[in-house]
Amino acid sequence: MQDEFYMQRALALAREAAADGEVPVGCVITLGERIVGEGRNRRERQKNALCHAELEAIDQACRTLGGWRLWQCTLYVTLEPCPMCAGAIVNAHIPRVVCGARDPKNGACGSVVNLLRLPDNFRPEFQDGLLAEECAGEIRSFFARLRRK
Repeated sequence: MQDEFYMQRALALAREAAADGEVPVGCVITLGERIVGEGRNRRERQKNALCHAELEAIDQACRTLGGWRLWQCTLYVTLEPCPMCAGAIVNAHIPRVVCGARDPKNGACGSVVNLLRLPDNFRPEFQDGLLAEECAGEIRSFFARLRRK
């Protein structure tokens, strides 16, 4: 299944983030069968609140495609986007978002709020639960390691 292939790539990016001391979130953006953007959390390393996986992937996809409208793309992310990232998804006009694990503390695609369903705005299709246990497991393992330190 193509969706699973791209989510596995997002998981690999999440694992890279964890190895670098970052919360393990990875993101891939595709246009058809081509990856046009990738990102992973880098907030700690960059000392920047904007360095989320989704924003990094959206930035790279915009540069790759030469425009800000990603209206034919799909975004794959290991953890439900936060409000900032959900807003960026809407503003980039990404029509489809595939998510691994839900985020009951900060999720902005239905868990806490749903910014993808604002009235009179662009409304991406949202699918969650793809490789959810693997994605959630990366987050759980990361925070368990932090607590042991």
